[in-house]
Amino acid sequence: MAQKSKPAKPHQAAEAAKANKATADSRQAKALSLHIGLNSVGAAAYGGWDGPLAACEFDANDMAALAKSQGMKPTLLLTRQATRARVLGALRSAAAALKAGDLFFLSYSGHGGQVPDTNGDEPDHQDETWCLYDGQLIDDELYLALSRFGAGVRVLVLSDSCHSGSVTRDLPPPPPPPGQRARLMPDSVGRRVYALHRAFYDGLQAEVAAAASRAWVDPDTALAQVGAAAQASALVGRFKPAVVLISGCQDNQTSMDGDHNGAFTEQLLKVWAHGSFSGDYRSFHARIRAGMPATQSPNLFALGPAAALLGQRPFTV
Repeated sequence: MAQKSKPAKPHQAAEAAKANKATADSRQAKALSLHIGLNSVGAAAYGGWDGPLAACEFDANDMAALAKSQGMKPTLLLTRQATRARVLGALRSAAAALKAGDLFFLSYSGHGGQVPDTNGDEPDHQDETWCLYDGQLIDDELYLALSRFGAGVRVLVLSDSCHSGSVTRDLPPPPPPPGQRARLMPDSVGRRVYALHRAFYDGLQAEVAAAASRAWVDPDTALAQVGAAAQASALVGRFKPAVVLISGCQDNQTSMDGDHNGAFTEQLLKVWAHGSFSGDYRSFHARIRAGMPATQSPNLFALGPAAALLGQRPFTV
């Protein structure tokens, strides 16, 4: 007859708990990354416009190489591979796989666009988008996907694209320097795309609003407060992960494409200097911004409990 095991004594239970905590504390952080680069979009989804660019795939490959050098496991989605389903699927998979202390690094290089804001929460009445191959990814969708990451997960987003509707509505952007193209879907194209696919994009916003209310997350409010530190502080606690985003330009500016890298990505890699940079995210952003022309000033903002992340060296796993 098998003997019953004796219950652990109080001091043994305490020692076991301490050992388990030490094991959990010593768990090596896991890091995943997703890098999206589109040198064109599918004309069928954009009213006949294919939006040719030159350097976006280079940007994505360079960011993937940087991520790998820092111990991350990168995924690349280039041009035709960068569909809405694949991007959203990759975000869901990463959110399910990562735990407190882990890192997710997301980079996007391509055109930025806009669709009318049907919720009325955007100050400029426009929702910004990433132009994926078979359709736009609305900012609401992106922020809802980011909110799905668990508490304690660190999320870094680098976006080398235009998210600037006001400049195209008020005054045309200045002509780009020789050899560069603007990473902005033309306003006329954006209007045509929305007219052709209005039910789809309006439906996406309605779906996100419903999901956000169930999850106690308000993506439109998050985006409306981007860049304003006093207002963004009101969002702390709504996002369980710590999210830091550095974008290629301000909302009223245009990100430039180049021959090998976008202007923002090129300066970022220069400041990073193959890993010799030793400051935190704030100084990293400041150094990148200092090296950019006045017409393109990268933006930095954070969501959730991101103070500790902002104080870390960039790309630290």
